[in-house]
Amino acid sequence: MTLSRRLLVLTAAVLLLGGLATGLVLRAADRADQPQQGGPTVAAGSLTLTQQDRLTFLNAAQGPHRGALASVPAGSPQAARTASDLTCQRFHAAAGTGVCLRSTPGALAQDNQALIVDADLRTRRSFPLAGTPSRARVSPSGRFAAWTVFVSGESYGAAFFSTRTSILDTRDWRLEASLEEFTVLMDGREYRAADVNFWGVTFAKDDDTFYATLSTAGQTHLVKGSISRRTVTTLAKNVECPSLSPDETRIAYKKRVRAGASLWREHVMDLGTLREHPLAEKRSVDDQAAWLDDGTLAYALPAEGAPDTTDLWTAPADGSGTPRLLIPSASSPTRLG
Repeated sequence: MTLSRRLLVLTAAVLLLGGLATGLVLRAADRADQPQQGGPTVAAGSLTLTQQDRLTFLNAAQGPHRGALASVPAGSPQAARTASDLTCQRFHAAAGTGVCLRSTPGALAQDNQALIVDADLRTRRSFPLAGTPSRARVSPSGRFAAWTVFVSGESYGAAFFSTRTSILDTRDWRLEASLEEFTVLMDGREYRAADVNFWGVTFAKDDDTFYATLSTAGQTHLVKGSISRRTVTTLAKNVECPSLSPDETRIAYKKRVRAGASLWREHVMDLGTLREHPLAEKRSVDDQAAWLDDGTLAYALPAEGAPDTTDLWTAPADGSGTPRLLIPSASSPTRLG
């Protein structure tokens, strides 16, 4: 092959490769300008708290329905989401009653609200919150609602924080504004201290008994309370954000596994023996887990690569198996029906 012919071939090859590269770059740029595919499908629709075999949750996926209460079939959690007009930071429901905690960014603390909604998500009453929403629960009968807010500090891992926990009777609207007014019984004696804090209420079916976390003197305690007697009694140490199982024999909770650090391992305790075991989930869970049934727990974890978003995960309550992703970009799960 002559020198001139070789130069022509080389020139053609360079032009061809340059054209291919330019085409690939243009196509990549074109794809970058398009909406990303693969996210959950969310559409407005009818959502009620009396639907059967549904999972409700707060939708954290980007889009016009971010923060809205949404639902999917319990047997198909990856299905398209039905979103309501109700937006909350925390939500829980039972027996056709829901509690929605709202916080407007940049608003004064007194502008934060707890909404009590009916089965059609219509607001029955609203109550001002003393701080930033943290936990919310409704009793199995729908009669009582409880909520916890941060009065100061922004997380349970902060060096200094204060909480306020309230219980509301939705029949007569009597509000126990702070559990700190209840009598504390510790080791058989009445206990008083200025640093008492409560959070994470969970209710029994009798419309009187509840469990919660008590913090004092640098320790956390599981307490069993009575609404009618306005008392709480300590049961065990190093228990936070308890959640009572449907059969009322066990408590799921987060246990601090390193002193002074924001590291918790989700555990389950037998209330009859106070024996405990960890879940298969080894990541730090800073949430009040929800029982989907007597054998399964759901909880939120930070989404990978998106620290302002959480995903819902699930694990067997007996400590077996492995954690699995339940619903991406979601929080505050409730099983309906």
